[in-house]
Amino acid sequence: MKLITAIVKPYRLDAVKTALQELGIHGLTVTEASGYGRQRGHTEVYRGAEYQIDLVPKVRIETVVEDADVEPAIEAIVKAAQTGKIGDGKVWAVPVETVVRVRTGERGPDAL
Repeated sequence: MKLITAIVKPYRLDAVKTALQELGIHGLTVTEASGYGRQRGHTEVYRGAEYQIDLVPKVRIETVVEDADVEPAIEAIVKAAQTGKIGDGKVWAVPVETVVRVRTGERGPDAL
């Protein structure tokens, strides 16, 4: 099993959720996040004054999938989140040793 984490633009969240649901991945966690990459934030003008925005709003999406579903899930996330502009985000996967469903005590793939 692997934990897939994606950091994407907030307005791409619905597209990513839909793409994952089409693959049969229904469980995920979404967290509001902020940060920056190479773009180092941006400037905005409000009431004639220019402000430096250091941290850009993002969403963090996490889901645990079977090993066989990792590449299709990553591809679906990338396709759904991609705008072709700077700041589209990142996706990564890390191994997961154990998953336990709290309600039933099921472990491993049964807990997904």
